[in-house]
Amino acid sequence: MVRDLASHPGICSINTATLGFQAPIGEVIEAVATAGFGMLAPWRRDTKDQNVALVAKHIRDAGLKLSGYCRSPYIPAATQQEYRANINANKQAIDDAAVLGAPVFVMVVGSLPPGSKDIEGARHQVREACAELLDHGRRQGVKIGLEPLHPVYAADRSCLTLLSEALDWCDRIEGASADPQIGTIIDCYHVWWDPNLARDVARAGQARRIFGFHVCDWLVPTIDVLNDRGMMGDGIIDIPSIRAALEGAGYTGPVEVEIFSAANWWKRPMSETLLTCKRQLSRAT
Repeated sequence: MVRDLASHPGICSINTATLGFQAPIGEVIEAVATAGFGMLAPWRRDTKDQNVALVAKHIRDAGLKLSGYCRSPYIPAATQQEYRANINANKQAIDDAAVLGAPVFVMVVGSLPPGSKDIEGARHQVREACAELLDHGRRQGVKIGLEPLHPVYAADRSCLTLLSEALDWCDRIEGASADPQIGTIIDCYHVWWDPNLARDVARAGQARRIFGFHVCDWLVPTIDVLNDRGMMGDGIIDIPSIRAALEGAGYTGPVEVEIFSAANWWKRPMSETLLTCKRQLSRAT
């Protein structure tokens, strides 16, 4: 039996990308709270050049909690100097996540550096970096959430494309743990097509490595694979079945709406988008 999201607004979260970055973070916080959501997940671009402690206070004062903090600077690099710089940038982002009160730092890991064709080398860099970031996150009280992306992004945005692969990496980096500090973020947009999804969701649940659940929909046709995501119920993903699998595997965390929609939802008023998100979370999720 899945949770009734209409009766549990406290676990319904809005990823700020859903609102198209059309307003300062303070206005976004107020809009999300006014719409009746209990959580939000800001991006680093929301807090750039901001006093992160003041943003955190604004979030608390609005009665909101964080479901996560998005997203990591890419890791793979062509030189050791660039690689170290990328790791340090991620450490700073984890520090900001801690100040904000985010329980998990969402990692979209990156892939081939310019001029490279060595995807295995990129994967090696990511695993080595994540081992270091795991320790940093543990000290800061922030968990690390690896988000595998759809394979269409394998060349540039993520050399991590499978939930099974993310779980293998977690096991390799941390080993079995009763309280794991590195886990997975499961996004419907990226995993819906995977024939082994049910198996791997069960595995993730058993290992307590489901750190987040993102929802949106895959439109047919899709005009742009990055910025043409659909509102829940407008596409072909069986979101309720995926959520049922996660909750059946023991997931009790937030359900986070993350929609990149440059030609549609990003052009609408925030209040309209939030109202639709609230309605569709109950009807199509």
